[in-house]
Amino acid sequence: MGEWPTHTVTELQERGLLLVEDGNHGEYRPRSHEFGSGDWFFIRAADMDGGRVLFESAQRISDEAFARIRKGVGQAGDVLFSHKGTVGKLALVPADAPQFVCSPQTTFWRTLDEDRLDRRFLYYFMQSREFKEQWDARKGETDMADYVSLTAQRQFLLPLVSIAEQRSIAAVLGSLDDKIEQNRRTARALERLARAIFKAWFVDFEPVKAKAAGAASFPSMPQQAFDALPTAFVDSEIVPVPEGWEVKAIGDAVSVKGGGTPSTKNPDFWDGGVHCWATPRDMSRLIHPVLLDTERHITDAGVERISSGLLPVGAVLLSSRAPVGYLAVAATPTATNQGFIAMVCDGELPTAYVLNWTFHSLDAIKARASGTTFPEISKRNFRPLPIVVPQPDVVSAYAAIADPMFELLTACVKESDRLAEMRDLLLPDLLSGDVRVDA
Repeated sequence: MGEWPTHTVTELQERGLLLVEDGNHGEYRPRSHEFGSGDWFFIRAADMDGGRVLFESAQRISDEAFARIRKGVGQAGDVLFSHKGTVGKLALVPADAPQFVCSPQTTFWRTLDEDRLDRRFLYYFMQSREFKEQWDARKGETDMADYVSLTAQRQFLLPLVSIAEQRSIAAVLGSLDDKIEQNRRTARALERLARAIFKAWFVDFEPVKAKAAGAASFPSMPQQAFDALPTAFVDSEIVPVPEGWEVKAIGDAVSVKGGGTPSTKNPDFWDGGVHCWATPRDMSRLIHPVLLDTERHITDAGVERISSGLLPVGAVLLSSRAPVGYLAVAATPTATNQGFIAMVCDGELPTAYVLNWTFHSLDAIKARASGTTFPEISKRNFRPLPIVVPQPDVVSAYAAIADPMFELLTACVKESDRLAEMRDLLLPDLLSGDVRVDA
């Protein structure tokens, strides 16, 4: 924190600048039967990732549960901090956030006076090494899981410089995060659009039904492809499908491969490795279905120990256990461990088609999983799954639409990674005062 004046959280609270509060404990916290539908989200550490609150996957609590709440009611602009079990996750609550409450393992840090303490400056300071060192020193003070009590948090030190300098620092770092968020929204929109078109064309068969009803065109389909569509359906092993389209086993439409783990005791397989080696853990961290890099890398010798070798760019990766269902496309040649089913699109169906078929087939895929310790789907059980194979010109028309979408999505993810790296390099210098920006 350099030569900047510092204050404890308690001091800042007494001065009316800050409020730090956790969720409800004991008799006031929601009970198991009170989760489900409701107007209030219940935010745990698992609902925070990459600086965002994952409202879309968070649980809700009933009005009955909320009526018992005594503290921890969040609001837009709060900085959320996970302080028990998984310590150190951070998220900045957006302006359009829905109503939520913090779990007993989550604390909100709330700026009470924006003219003296900027909320984004607070958020960025809480990402700094100085802040991490403070909570890291306190998290092991109990014999239970890692835990940083509310009392301990209120003893933390925060720098307090002029509001002009706070805002200048927040503006520099915030501009990078704003672009990252814009990229995320763009990528998510592209992902949803490609899936929606796939569902309309190849799950609900809307263009064929429209043509059979006398329509001369279909909004999302090129005219040439629409003109080639049939107007009748035929029975198949799954559902009636457009005449002239086939139903095949996925194992006959793509090359289905697994993976493996070279001996971790042999440094020849790992030290100096340059090839990506994916695990389901790598997939769990993805916001979008594109895998650019992995936590661990293997050598040429390590690749030779995996029967499937390096999978090519465009391979569709599906975690087959722990859990079943993480999904992404390899954007770089990648080897995988044994927790994967990989689909190499070397036949008549392109990557975008196979990716979205897999997404829409996840329930059927999971239904074929088995296992006593955790569910797992084997390649043997996966390969017979049925997939609709349309006429080639319709497949090509979908690829012509979806491929550019996926390329733009990938470009957004790559740019966001570069911006995040730049932000993380700038953050310590700005917060230490080593680099100053014009106020």
